[in-house]
Parts: sequence; C-alpha cells; structure tokens
Amino acid sequence: MFRLAHLSDPHMGPLPEVALSDLASKRIFGYVNWQRNRGRSYTPAVLSALVADILAQKPDHTVVTGDLVNLGLTKEFETARNWLRGFGAPTDVTVIPGNHDAYVRVTRHRFAGAWEDYLGSDDKPDGGAAFPSLRRRGPLALVSVSSAVPTPPLMATGRLGRSQLDALERMLAELSSEQAFRVLLIHHPLRSDSRAKRLTDSSQLLALLKQHGVELILHGHDHVHSTIWVDGPNGPIPAVGVPSASALAHGRYPAAAYNLFSIERDGAAWRCEQTIRGLTDGMRIQELRQAQLS
Repeated sequence: MFRLAHLSDPHMGPLPEVALSDLASKRIFGYVNWQRNRGRSYTPAVLSALVADILAQKPDHTVVTGDLVNLGLTKEFETARNWLRGFGAPTDVTVIPGNHDAYVRVTRHRFAGAWEDYLGSDDKPDGGAAFPSLRRRGPLALVSVSSAVPTPPLMATGRLGRSQLDALERMLAELSSEQAFRVLLIHHPLRSDSRAKRLTDSSQLLALLKQHGVELILHGHDHVHSTIWVDGPNGPIPAVGVPSASALAHGRYPAAAYNLFSIERDGAAWRCEQTIRGLTDGMRIQELRQAQLS
C-alpha cells in the first residue's frame, strides 16, 4: 500500500518587511487584505501543527498544490524554500505553484528557481520547472501542471495554455498503456462558480481527461473540503480539494486540514481510500472522516 499526503495553500506568514515600491502593483490589494483579514486567519502555528502530524503519519510521499507565498515578494520565496527543506527532501515532496506564487509579473517565475528540485520531472536530472512534469513514486505517476499566471487586481483565475495542454495530452496518452495510478496535480479546481477564481481553460482540460483519464485529481485554491467527479474514459474521476494548511476556521472557511490517501492494487483495479485529518479545538490534529474513492 502506498500512502500519499496532500496539503495546499499554506500562505506562509508573517509577511516580510514590505517597501513602498513593492506595493506599486496589484500587491497593494493583497497587502491590505493580509493586514485586515488573512494575517489573522493564517498562522504559522497552525501550519506547524499540521506538518508535525503529517510527518508522524509517515506517508510515502507528500504533495503541496500551491500558494506557498502571498504577495510574490522575493523574501517569501526564500522562506518557503527553507520550509520545504525542513518538511522533506525533494524525493519525498512534490510542489506545484498557485496563483499567489505567480502573483505579479516581476516575480512570476521566481518559484521555479527557488523550489526547482521540488518541481521538476524525474527525467530532468539537471533540474528545470517545465510543465507538465512527471514523477514516479512507487505505483504512482504524479503528473504536475501549472495554472499559475499573473492576473489583474481582484482576479485569481488560472490558465494552462495550449502548449501545456498539448504536452499533457501526449504524457497522459503514453501513461494510459501503463499499470500506474495516475495523479494529476493542479492548483485551480476544474469547476468553479466564481468567474474571478476559475480555471479559464477548464473545458479543454476536462475534454482531455475524458479521453485519456487519470485515477485522481488533487487541487487547492478554494480553501474548502471538496470532492467532485469528472468524466473519464472508464468512469468518473474524483477531484479532491482541501482547506488552507495554515487556516483557523473563519467565516465559511474551515480550519486547516490535509488528505491522506491509501492506494493499492486490487486485482485489475485500484483501491483508494481518503482519510481527512484536520485542526480541532486546542490546536490538535485528528481524523475528521474517511471516504472510499475507488
């Protein structure tokens, strides 16, 4: 049995010192939001408690589906890099970027250099953060895409783009002949009721998945527990989201949680069980519920 942990959207705080010149962009909106709201709801103590629980569970691999930083400040990427090093080796942790990791154009590629060895494909020993990327861990084929693009103020949409979709189609077509449990990692959900937060080319991705399929889709972005089912060539595919990894419960958003998937071959099919572990009273992390996904 292979055990895969999934967390997302740690939004690491506190913010580093911000110069006035840093705010001469979309960042001013994010900075005000952090000072008024997010800085109170997303805390390092919660993230530390969640990570400690993940490490105690000893998963075979962990994936982080984006939004490690907040405003795309240079020092934020360094903080996230140090956090990743404390979390685990690049062989044990896979990261993809979220929209906050490409928050503004001036630092939109900074994540690629800062977290390069946590992003790249196994077949690129010299590094590189080209997407889609492919990592093989046990029976799993971890397929990473990047929906992280800079957007105008008050927008948080994502986009894959034609070249990435074409490369993804070729990759999934090749994997379809293998006996691998394929996991697609993406920051944005494949369906969204919010025009400001949607994946703008989701219809193209959904069509690709309907033709070639994967066994599991993992995402972040919405900061809530979610499971939807999308069409695949051999039946519905579960697409699973998770709350922010550093969040206290606030408004409609639940407290921090992560997913732990137990995956094993069962005859000609795969068995996948989801366990959700999350923050409860007294800063304790405990099991919230389980679900059979296949």
